[in-house]
Amino acid sequence: MLYEDKVKTNREAFIAKVITISQRLSIEPEWLMQVMMNESGLNHQIVNPTGGATGLIQFMPDTAAHLGTSCVALKAMTNVQQLDYVYKYLAPFAGKITSYIDLYFTVFFPIAVGKPDDWTFQTSKLSASKIAIQNPVFDINKDGKLTVAEVREAMLKKVPTAWLTFFDKKKQSSPSAQGRCFASRQQSACGSGGKEKRDGKNDKDIRDLGDIYKNQQK
Repeated sequence: MLYEDKVKTNREAFIAKVITISQRLSIEPEWLMQVMMNESGLNHQIVNPTGGATGLIQFMPDTAAHLGTSCVALKAMTNVQQLDYVYKYLAPFAGKITSYIDLYFTVFFPIAVGKPDDWTFQTSKLSASKIAIQNPVFDINKDGKLTVAEVREAMLKKVPTAWLTFFDKKKQSSPSAQGRCFASRQQSACGSGGKEKRDGKNDKDIRDLGDIYKNQQK
């Protein structure tokens, strides 16, 4: 399993639950592992000092309350227990996630899920230019706005090279083994994934407004 070696406690139970959650959501478990790696480095106790985002997918306080818990309670959970709230957060998107980038959008900008490549990030309250200013890493062509294609390109750069083919495609009904570097979900040469050091703050230029987007469902 991708990043299996980054799971420091309850590894077997954690991976088993990731697979179960992914089956329920009809997504690839490696997608979920990558999103959690992006957000928290798979550290379920990490807290962003700016805004208090906590845990595996960096739950914001308002998001935690909406899920019937709190950031304090989430931090006190085991990594396996916290996965129940990852699933609870993602459950409304079941059936709508057809790619890795769709899954990433559920935690970054939910209204972008399923949008075409040329769709521009903006809402009635947040202009395209403001979003671009706050997320310069995504504004690849420097035109003052972000598109789905640009965000996908930036996020795929975080995926280990050996997995790019597997990640940069739509969900298949019977996924091919091509692009995977493991057999029977066992640890392999690329199991350690990327080598970036994570500190729970994620990339600050995509974290600040990303926290706001988690609560936007329309």
